[in-house]
Amino acid sequence: MFNLDAKLEGKRWEKELEEPIRNAWKEKKDFVFVEDKRPVYSIDTPPPYVNTPVHIGQATTYVLMDMFARFRRMTGFNVIFPLGLDRNGLPIEMAAEKKFNVHLTELSRDDAIRKCESILAEASAESTDSFFRLGISFNSYEKGDAVGDLYHTDSPEYRSLTQDTFIDMWEKELIYEDERVNNYCPGCQTTLADAEVIYEDKPGFFHNVRFKVKETGEDIIIGTTRPELICALGMIIYNPEDDRYKHLEGKTAISPLYEKEVPIKAHPSAEIEKGTGIMMMCSFGDLTDIRFFREMQIDPVICIGANGKMNENAGFLNGMSVKEARKMITGELEKNGLLIEKIQTSGHRTPICERSKDPIEFISMSEFYVKQIEFKDDMRKIADQVNFFHPNSKQILLDWIDSVSIDWPISRRRFYATEVPLWRCDEKKLVAIPPKGKYHQPWKDDVPKDSIVYDENHKMVGKAKDFPDIKWKGEMRVFDTWFDSSISPLYILKYGRDEKFFEKHSPCTLRPQGKEIVRTWLYYTLLKDYLLTGKPIFRDVWINYHIVDEKGHKMSKSKGNIINPKDVLDRFGAEPFRLWSATEGNLERTDFRCSFDRIDGAGKTLTKLWNVSRFISMFPQESGGKLTASDKWILKEINEIAVNAKEQYTVYNFHEPIQKLKNFIWETFASHYVEMAKNRAYNQDGEFSEAEQKAACYTLHEVLKKVLKVLAPVTPFITEKIYGEIYEGDIHKEKFPENNGEASGFKFEFTTEEVMAFNSAVWKAKKDANVSLKNPVKKAVIPEKLKELEKTFKVMHKIEEMEFGDEVKILLQ
Repeated sequence: MFNLDAKLEGKRWEKELEEPIRNAWKEKKDFVFVEDKRPVYSIDTPPPYVNTPVHIGQATTYVLMDMFARFRRMTGFNVIFPLGLDRNGLPIEMAAEKKFNVHLTELSRDDAIRKCESILAEASAESTDSFFRLGISFNSYEKGDAVGDLYHTDSPEYRSLTQDTFIDMWEKELIYEDERVNNYCPGCQTTLADAEVIYEDKPGFFHNVRFKVKETGEDIIIGTTRPELICALGMIIYNPEDDRYKHLEGKTAISPLYEKEVPIKAHPSAEIEKGTGIMMMCSFGDLTDIRFFREMQIDPVICIGANGKMNENAGFLNGMSVKEARKMITGELEKNGLLIEKIQTSGHRTPICERSKDPIEFISMSEFYVKQIEFKDDMRKIADQVNFFHPNSKQILLDWIDSVSIDWPISRRRFYATEVPLWRCDEKKLVAIPPKGKYHQPWKDDVPKDSIVYDENHKMVGKAKDFPDIKWKGEMRVFDTWFDSSISPLYILKYGRDEKFFEKHSPCTLRPQGKEIVRTWLYYTLLKDYLLTGKPIFRDVWINYHIVDEKGHKMSKSKGNIINPKDVLDRFGAEPFRLWSATEGNLERTDFRCSFDRIDGAGKTLTKLWNVSRFISMFPQESGGKLTASDKWILKEINEIAVNAKEQYTVYNFHEPIQKLKNFIWETFASHYVEMAKNRAYNQDGEFSEAEQKAACYTLHEVLKKVLKVLAPVTPFITEKIYGEIYEGDIHKEKFPENNGEASGFKFEFTTEEVMAFNSAVWKAKKDANVSLKNPVKKAVIPEKLKELEKTFKVMHKIEEMEFGDEVKILLQ
């Protein structure tokens, strides 16, 4: 007889058991990266903004990333898995403006930066605390300069690398400065790249306005949603197929109020069915206007300034906001009998800022640009060289590459971001580019004497020390946030700091991220790092999808369906959420459906695992013994699941293996094999030999160990607790199960479905007869294929007489 006290204490898994485990991980520094002989697996984690709490989409993405990291450690890799915190850019500035009730543009540069720094100083550790509670095994939660340490994107080390990449690209003539029309956000008061602009249908008005034809004196009625841009009119167009206006070809239109004369021409951009079918082309209402002015080589009149207000070119509208100007000119047109009617539209496709949601204006400004148009073919090749998971996600990137129509504007007129490292002398038309390796702040620093000086033709003409009489002016602009964040894989792999390490371990193994920033973070990282290194910076790209509610609706505050990860952690702990993430994480679907009920449902599997483990922990771990057919069957089953899990985990598919493992735990193992083996494991009546009893104990433990190891990357807390108490080891230092050649070679006549079908038939018969499952069966007819399990079934179901036939028959009396 065995000592049948369970080694696993506690009747059920509780969320309170997680805290001591994660504290022990932190104390022992279990996941710190130390370079050794193992191959490196690197994860370029997306740095969240430090001043915003973790949302449910981030929580899901990070726990899935953690599964990737934990699995790779179990397969022999040394994993670089850093936590970065994004502390740059507009979100920090907007938070400062909101708290102090000021516009940073109205403050001195020093004061604006101090206010941003005060926001960061007060920023709570809520993000890192959520990650810690979720069990994310980052290399370190402490800031430092070792590989894998916590990093900040506003640190001198990070910003200096961003500046170094600018210097490298400047030297390669991949960056230039030019004045051209750009997307401009009046709210953020800065230029935006196309990737930062989204489109929404916004309600508005078509203003049908009266224009005069100079040559004939006739009126023409033109519908416009932007009457405030009449001052910037460049041409009137109609469709070449529109017979109503063919007689106007070559004539001249006179604009209302401003009385500006412009030509009337036929052009296919005019839509016959839209409005009155005749259009005014102004500089600039939308991208169509911009393309039209370029095509027709018309000099634009810019009537909106960098402050987002109408300028002197707008005449009587000068100094007004766009909204005020629209109201003013509408009133003037109506007063002068020039507004025929004002028709409300159901929706006008409007470009807006992705961050502030302000409507975009198009104004001419001087900015720095990265060349990208000439590299579009190269970028398509890069996309083909990277492995996408799921492969369908690759099309998102290809579609964006195809849509790119201008070079990438990388400079911004803001404050709390990495400064453009450049000094200039406008009089001599010279610029000075500083040496690499140091963080430069040109707006307050003197030009370094060993800076390289370039003329207006991008030709090196000496060093700053060679021009002692020049008064250098430091650049005031900063970099676009994506120019900054696109160095993350370079930073974690020590590019420009430890070239030997970078060459040995690049490309970065994995970029995990959401699909909504494929066109920004992924595209710009691939582009920039290709321009710097000449090769793809990633081997694999894993794209997560949106988290939606139970009914498939997008989560939003207005709908009241947002699920806060903190509430999940407080209510359930990390493990049910992690198991839900793996179970739900089918990248072949568009979105992940999330609800408290679904997360709670995942927790039931943890309870089942705990109960099965407690039962098995009562029995000794045996070796040897005489394996029965049922032992061989279950060992082969778990071996196939473990082999499949390793194959699928390797390609970032945790959904399918975890679904199979859950079914195995609940059905195949707990409901069937454990019931079939427990009489043999107890062997209280001596019906089995010692060798058969040992085999049952060996098999129970062998299966449990494999179940725990396959689950360990997904649910690290409960698997560590069970494995540590029963087997007195650290499961996260164990190897992931390999294919067991002996188990895979086991052969038998029966199938799993046939075993389960027979057991279910017996249980159903007893249930239908309303008798205990412990009651004997007088006679059972079972298929010939199950003959190997005859003794197991007889003892398990207390079958007094057994025959073999084609159909299962159960006789209780």
